[in-house]
Amino acid sequence: MSYFSIRKVSKTYELHPALKEFSLALEKGQFTAIVGESGSGKSTLLRIMAGLETQTSGEVWLNDRQIENPKQKLVPGYDEIKLIHQDYHLQPNSTVEENISRPLLNYDKAYARDRVDRLLFDLGLEGFKDRHPRQLSGGQQQKVAIATALAVEPDVLLLDEPFSSLDSIQKHRLISELKELFLELGTTVVFVTHDLDDALRLTDNLIIFQKGKVVQKGGSQELCEHPKTRYVARLFFHDQSDSRSIQFLPQTIRCQTADQRRTNGPCDRSALLGSLQFPFHSLKKTEGKFGKSTIRFGSIKSEIGFTFILMRKRF
Repeated sequence: MSYFSIRKVSKTYELHPALKEFSLALEKGQFTAIVGESGSGKSTLLRIMAGLETQTSGEVWLNDRQIENPKQKLVPGYDEIKLIHQDYHLQPNSTVEENISRPLLNYDKAYARDRVDRLLFDLGLEGFKDRHPRQLSGGQQQKVAIATALAVEPDVLLLDEPFSSLDSIQKHRLISELKELFLELGTTVVFVTHDLDDALRLTDNLIIFQKGKVVQKGGSQELCEHPKTRYVARLFFHDQSDSRSIQFLPQTIRCQTADQRRTNGPCDRSALLGSLQFPFHSLKKTEGKFGKSTIRFGSIKSEIGFTFILMRKRF
């Protein structure tokens, strides 16, 4: 039996389906990312997972305990499952330390003190504990929001696009720091985002969401090499210089790096984690030829050579 499971959950608003039947099973400490455009039902799904939204059908279970929705539970929500929003939800007139300690007001004072001190240290907020949210950067505010959610030691953390307001440098650094912390704590994490690059910085376990339903799930290599829809294909391979739809995907890339090492066969994982960016017209001209272009992995750019073999498959 899985540690955290969503079983055939759906949500309909006045005959309009917002979330089609969805199931997920996660083991303790496992990470997964749900990637999809705005309005695809991702946030609704997270609220149902947290017990904050009433589903039309289906069930949510944490270990052997069923998660009740607001129609079944007088005070919605659970300490074991915490949802973190993109707008932080901090108390503006409270200090960092006071915000983090707020969920611990009914706990033993010695435990609460130790817990707050540990979170301030783990998230690098010790030097900011007496500041108010308005005196912090966006990244620091998000750290406070995450520390507040972690205060009661939740088993499951649900991240609803929490990094969307941060610049790339802040975002990438914060995701890296949080990944290490979540692994250390053994926290089960569900991360919702519209940005594939952000998702891959946290986990390779992906669920692609569109219009309220799952269109494909799996690892980055599987999704890149065998996309089932045009939408999935565009996530991994898109053209920024031509407004027309890209109809072709690289099937095989033979890479030659600066130290002359070659990788033959399908794209290796390090290549797949980045975004391949080439003008549409150059793809047609360079098919079957060895050339040079730039592959981007997050903020790191490398000039590499490769040979394209294009797959004549339409989506």
